[in-house]
Amino acid sequence: MTTQLHGRDDELCTLREMIGRLPGTGGVLTVLGEPGIGKTTLLRAAVAAAEESGAVALETTGVEAEARVPFAGLHQLLRPVMAGVGRLPAPQRTALQSAFGVVDGPVPEVSMVAFAVLNLLTEAAEDAPLLLALDDAQWLDAPTQEALAFVARRVSRDPILVVAALHKGHAGPFASLGAADLDLAGLDDSTARHVLAQEAGDLSLPVRERILREARGNPLALVELPVAWRDQREAAQQAAPGFLPLTARLERAFAGRAAELPADSRDVLLVAAVDHADDLSEILAAASVLAGRTLTVEALDAAVAARLLRVEGLRLLFHHPLVRSAVQMSETLTRRLSANAALAEVLADEPYRRTWHLAQSIIGPDDAIADELVANRAISLRRGGTAMAAWELERSAQLTSDHAKRGRRLLLACEHAFGLGRADQVERLLRAAERSGLTMLDRARLEWLRELSDNGGPDDALRVPQLCETARESAAEGDVQLALRLLLSAALRCWWADAGPDARAVVVSAVESLEGTENDPRRLAILAVAEPVLRGRVVHDWLSGTASAAYADVEGLRMLGMAAHAIGDPVRAVGLLSRAELTLREQGRLGLLSHTLILQIGHLLCTGDWERAATVSEEAHRTAGESTRAIWSNGALVLEAVIRGLRGEVDEALGLAAAVATTAHRGRLVHLLACVQLAKGAAFVATGRHAMAYDELCSLFDPDSPNYHQRASFDGVLLFAEAAVHSGHEEQARGCSRTWRGSRWSRRPRSCTPICSTPVPYWRTSRMPSICSGPRSRRTCHAGRWSGPSWSWPTGRGCAAVAGWPSRARCCVPPGQLWS
Repeated sequence: MTTQLHGRDDELCTLREMIGRLPGTGGVLTVLGEPGIGKTTLLRAAVAAAEESGAVALETTGVEAEARVPFAGLHQLLRPVMAGVGRLPAPQRTALQSAFGVVDGPVPEVSMVAFAVLNLLTEAAEDAPLLLALDDAQWLDAPTQEALAFVARRVSRDPILVVAALHKGHAGPFASLGAADLDLAGLDDSTARHVLAQEAGDLSLPVRERILREARGNPLALVELPVAWRDQREAAQQAAPGFLPLTARLERAFAGRAAELPADSRDVLLVAAVDHADDLSEILAAASVLAGRTLTVEALDAAVAARLLRVEGLRLLFHHPLVRSAVQMSETLTRRLSANAALAEVLADEPYRRTWHLAQSIIGPDDAIADELVANRAISLRRGGTAMAAWELERSAQLTSDHAKRGRRLLLACEHAFGLGRADQVERLLRAAERSGLTMLDRARLEWLRELSDNGGPDDALRVPQLCETARESAAEGDVQLALRLLLSAALRCWWADAGPDARAVVVSAVESLEGTENDPRRLAILAVAEPVLRGRVVHDWLSGTASAAYADVEGLRMLGMAAHAIGDPVRAVGLLSRAELTLREQGRLGLLSHTLILQIGHLLCTGDWERAATVSEEAHRTAGESTRAIWSNGALVLEAVIRGLRGEVDEALGLAAAVATTAHRGRLVHLLACVQLAKGAAFVATGRHAMAYDELCSLFDPDSPNYHQRASFDGVLLFAEAAVHSGHEEQARGCSRTWRGSRWSRRPRSCTPICSTPVPYWRTSRMPSICSGPRSRRTCHAGRWSGPSWSWPTGRGCAAVAGWPSRARCCVPPGQLWS
C-alpha cells in the first residue's frame, strides 16, 4: 500500500478484508467523520490497495459548488468505463447519454439512469473487480446520490465494492443504506504527537502542546495548524487566549457552512465563539444585544443541524474546538468587536470578564480599560492563569497612552512569557518595550530580561561586574527585588563560565550589601550559585533551620532548591524542587519547569532513583530545547550523557557528550565542558576502562585546564578516585588532590556542607589501602553526610571501594548491587 496513514490500522484492516473478498462478493461501506479526520486519506489508501490487488478503482469527489448540477458526480465516476455504454439496452443507453449531455433528449428519469449505471458497472466488473470511491459524498448532486445508492443496494453478489466517505450529520440516500460504517475518531495522543513532530518540529513545545489540545486528534488540523502558526506567528501571539490562526483550508473545513446560516443563528454562533463560557442563557442574551432583538433557542437550530454547535442541558458547546477560531476568522472585524461589546454589556455584574471583553471591543487607546486589565492580572495569577496574565498585560500596553507605563507593562508581560517558555513572544515583547520610553528601573529590568534569554559567551566574566553595578543602582532607586534578580543573573554567569574568584567575590559583596534581604530565598540562591564552596556553610545552615520550612510559594521553593543544588545537598534539593515542579506544571510555566527538572537530575542519581532521573532527563531535554534558553537544553543533554555513561552505554554517552562539547567550546561554558568530561569518565569507569577514565577526568582537578570548573570538580571525585586506583595512577591522583584541595577549601575552617564533606571519605577509601580494612573501612564508607538510604549512590560507591581491596569480604553492600 503506497498511501501512508498513522493510527488507522484497524480501519485499513477492514478495507483490506472487503477488497480481498471482491472476486467473489461485493458490498458497501460508509466512512463517517468530522472534517479533516482523514476520510479522504483512508479512501486513497483503499484505492491503492484495490489497484494492487488487480481491481479497477473508479473515483468521484463531491464539490459543494456543483451540488446543484444534475449527474455531475456520476459523469466524473463513470468516465473510465463509458466505452461500454454501447452494450446497454437502447432506453438505458439513451437515458445515460442524455443525462451526461452526450445526446439531445428530455431529462431522463433517475430510476432509468440508475438501472443503466448498474448494468454498465456489472458489465465492467466481468473484466476486473471494481472499487467505487466516493469522496465527500454529501456534496454530490442529488441525482448522483440517488443513482449510486440504488447501485450500492444491489452489488452484494457482484465484484463491486462501494466506499463512500461523508461528513456526519448530513441527511441523504447514503445515510439510509443500512451499510457497515467506519466511524473515524481522532488519533490517539501518541499518534497525534508523532504526526505533529513530523509537521512542527521547528515550533516551540508550548505551541505544539496548544496545537495538540485544539486539534483533538484531527489529522488535517495537526498538519495545517503549524502552517498557519508560521504564516501568522505574530498575530497568533497577540491574539486573545483561545484563538488559534487557521489556514483557509481549515476555515472552510470547520466553518464553511456558517455562511449558509440564517442571520440569527450566525449571531448566536459568533457570540459563542468570542465567549469562553458556555452558558446558554448568557450567549442568547448577548446575541440578542448583537441582533437588536430578543432571540430564543430556535436561533440555535440551524447551527446545531449544521453540526457546528451542540446543546448539553443549559450549555452550548462546539462540536470541535477549531470551530471557535474558524467562526471568528470567517467574520468581519466590525462584527467581532460588536460581539465582544454585547457580551461586556451582559456581564455588567462580572467586572473581571466584562473588562476582558471590553478590551476586545475597541481599537484605539483607553487608559481606563488598560488599568482594569492590569488589575485583572492579579486575579488571573491567583487562578493559575499565567498565559492569561501575559495577554492582559500586553493588551493593556496596547491600550495605554503613556509611553513609560506602556513599556513597563510590556516588560511585565515578557516576564510571564519567559516563565511559560515562549521564546518568540519574549523577543517580540522585548523589542516592543525597547521602542517605548523606559525609566531607569525599567531599563534595568530590560537588561535582566535580556539576561534570561542569553546563552552565555566569552564575555561572561566582564558582564558580571556590569550586572552587579546595575543591581546596586536598582537597589538605590528602591527596587531591591530587581537588584536580586540581576545579581542572580550575575551568579549564573559565574556558574556557567567559572568566571573566577574575583567575579564571584563581586557578586557576594553586592548581595550581602542589600539590607533587609537576609531571609530572602533569592539571596540564598545567589550566595550558593556564586560561591558554593566559601559560602556553602552559610547556605547549608540556613536551609537546615526552621525558616526554610515557611516557604510554600513556587518562586521561594525554586530559589531554595537551586541553593541546595549548588551546595550539593541532593535530598533537600529534590524535596524542594519537586514541590516547585508540581505547581509549575499546574500553571503551564514550561520555561521554568525545564530549569527545575534539570536541577533534579544529578541529585536523583545520587539518591538512587535512577529510573526517575532518566524520565526527568528526557522531559527536561524536550522542554528546555523548546523554551527560552538553549543553554538549559545542553545542560539536560549532558546529564543524559552522564546517565548513559553510568549505565555503561558508552557509544550513546560519547555521542551526546560530543554534541554538547561543540556548543560549550563556542561559548566557553566551562561548566558544560566539565560535565562532558564527567560523562566520558562515567562511561569508561562503568565499563572497566579505568585508564581511559583517568585521562578524561584529570582535567576536572587541574586549575589550568580549560575544562576546570570549581563546583563541577566535586562531582567528579568519586569516579576520579576509582579510575586512578584501578589504572595505577594513585601517586598522580594524590598530586591532583593536593593541588585541588589545598587551593580550594582545605585552608578554610572545616565545612559541614555536603559538597565538601561528601568527597573526602570516599577519596580516602578509594586511594588508601591502609585505612580500608576492618571496622575503620565500614566507618569510612558510612562517614559523614553522604551515608544512609537517601545517599545510596555515594554509599554504594564507598562500599565498592572497600570491596575492591583484599580482606574486605565484610563490606556491607554486595558488589553485584553496587551499580544498581
